[in-house]
Amino acid sequence: MVIDKVKKINQKEEKRVKNEKASDMMIGKWVKCDKCKEIIYKDDLHQNLSVCPNCGKHFRLSSRRRIKQIADEGTFKEIGGDIVTKDPLNFKGYMKKVEMLKEKTKIKEAVKCGTCEIEGEKAVLAVMDGNFLMGSMGSAVGERITLAIETAAKKKLPLVIFCVSGGARMQEGMISLMQMAKTSSALTKLDKAGQLYISVLTDPTTGGVTASFASLGDIILAEPHALIGFAGPRVIEQTINQKLPEGFQSSEFLLEHGFIDKIVERKDMKSIIAKLIRLHKLPKGTCHFGN
Repeated sequence: MVIDKVKKINQKEEKRVKNEKASDMMIGKWVKCDKCKEIIYKDDLHQNLSVCPNCGKHFRLSSRRRIKQIADEGTFKEIGGDIVTKDPLNFKGYMKKVEMLKEKTKIKEAVKCGTCEIEGEKAVLAVMDGNFLMGSMGSAVGERITLAIETAAKKKLPLVIFCVSGGARMQEGMISLMQMAKTSSALTKLDKAGQLYISVLTDPTTGGVTASFASLGDIILAEPHALIGFAGPRVIEQTINQKLPEGFQSSEFLLEHGFIDKIVERKDMKSIIAKLIRLHKLPKGTCHFGN
């Protein structure tokens, strides 16, 4: 009798441990949408361009996945990959954190830049990555972006930048803020060279990036429901002493008020960018009406 009870207890324990192990194995295969609260199989989400199939929420993308979605297969050739983070202020723990993120994300900085083709159209593409210090802009990011801009001007190619950032990188102090002027100055030269610059704002685009190259596109696109702004709502309300309208930092609000030109769903992004590049190549004075 006692032996039978012990066997039952052991069987229950074995079953419990087995179920826990199975559950642990599945944790990395599922993701919860924080908008509709549905549980989504991760492979299905990736196949749907990381857009929730239930509510259409656009999940944040790594630079690798973004490049794969936008650039024609096998055409992306990285530039500036040797430009890496330095520690100009000897900020405690900064380089240790950077090295840890390099290992975790398998990228060296918060932006990847290169030449590519988009539906056969040659372009320079820069893609920021929020997985690396929230896409913050330090000296290396500023230098990579500037190199991409200069490459576009030199090779007479259109420039496309996908922005996602928490703003200037605090660990580099004033040096990170200087990147705002640096990238903006380079874009002035690109404009004088007559080259197209398409800025794409994704969730979130904030701080010094919003206040510099993100807002200077000849055409500014955005993904649906992206958070776009400079400072946080509480800081703005305390500064101007006024209550702000709900959703004032969403891409939909900014489209309505003329800050951006078009909201583009991820499934259409590549074709829209390619179409804009083709339109820009038309002879001056050519009229073209279409979707």
